[in-house]
Amino acid sequence: MSTTPTLTETPAALRPRRRLLRGLPWLVVRQHRTALACVLGIAVLGTLWIVYQRYEMVQLLDARGWPEKEVRYAADDSRGYSYVHSLLNALPLVLAVFVGAPLIAGDRESGTAQLVTTQSVTRRQWLTAKLGFAYALALVCGLMLSAAFTWWWKPHRSLFFTKWVEGPIFDNTGPVLPALLLFMTAAGITIGVLLRRLVPAMAVALGFTAVSAYVWDEIRIRLGSTQMFTYPKDSDLPARFDEAYEVDRWVGNAQGELFGWGTCAEATEKAQNACIKEHGIINDVIEYLDYDQMAAMQWTAAGLLLAGTALLTGFVLWRVSRRPL
Repeated sequence: MSTTPTLTETPAALRPRRRLLRGLPWLVVRQHRTALACVLGIAVLGTLWIVYQRYEMVQLLDARGWPEKEVRYAADDSRGYSYVHSLLNALPLVLAVFVGAPLIAGDRESGTAQLVTTQSVTRRQWLTAKLGFAYALALVCGLMLSAAFTWWWKPHRSLFFTKWVEGPIFDNTGPVLPALLLFMTAAGITIGVLLRRLVPAMAVALGFTAVSAYVWDEIRIRLGSTQMFTYPKDSDLPARFDEAYEVDRWVGNAQGELFGWGTCAEATEKAQNACIKEHGIINDVIEYLDYDQMAAMQWTAAGLLLAGTALLTGFVLWRVSRRPL
């Protein structure tokens, strides 16, 4: 039997290779391949570094007999943790400034947007591919780093000096980090759409990141419902409050009246005792957030961030579809 190829057969070497992505998604990935490689590289290296830090800590704790023996060890005092903290704090800025802001503004400034949308794709298809790329990158990086950091922190949280409601822990564990990265990416894209110029958009996105970090610190603490606990003055809190986050503190009398913590901070012990007797102060009172609220607070935070992302995305779609490129 003859093995000579017919005219309709194509040699294997000449057949086009099958790509995972084709068409517009492939074009977008190729266009932003440098940002993709850098951000994914940072996320992968950061995840590996977290895994290594956890391994080192577990080895040290096992050698000291933890948890059967009490160990004095602050995981967040190590240099390795400071590197992780810096990386996780910087990632929202990186995505807002170097991925989100240039995504549309860069194409408008260079004329790529006009060129692409005059070919075989519509403006909405081009924008959908762009947004899909940016959001997929933010989501993958957020899920990867959040899963690794939660895996490190949660079983050993008693060894971390940083409280669970503070940014370095709350914002980087559970669903918050992926949602935060999506929101900051959407904010950068929106700024780029409004300003239409690359460098101004990146500068404004940088400023927005700094301001939003301050605002988010104020919002985070208000996501939970605080509780009050009264106990005898100058006594120790029960052990169940070890993981609670203290929001405020007062002193009180038997009638339930509360006074500021420094009400009787007099110069002499005699004056202090007289002040305490005058006000009838017998209790210490704390306002606190319980650790059991963390999951609900994080999902609430993620919901707010995702709602913000949806609103910004809707605005971008509306703006781009009705304004000339």
